[in-house]
Amino acid sequence: MKQLMNTSLKKAGEKERTAVLRLEMDYELAVLFEAIEEKNERKMKECKQKLEKIRQELLRLKAL
Repeated sequence: MKQLMNTSLKKAGEKERTAVLRLEMDYELAVLFEAIEEKNERKMKECKQKLEKIRQELLRLKAL
């Protein structure tokens, strides 16, 4: 029974983290869009790095 509860809590935590990551991804995509419009290479590079980290974590959570 304890294992079932732990598994249930873990899945709930993963769902919550996935939702947060998707919001972060949406925000970073908006920032990247602005950077592209401004032709700001430094900002574009930073956004792409953040997006890559988010992508890797989503893949780890099997949410993509």
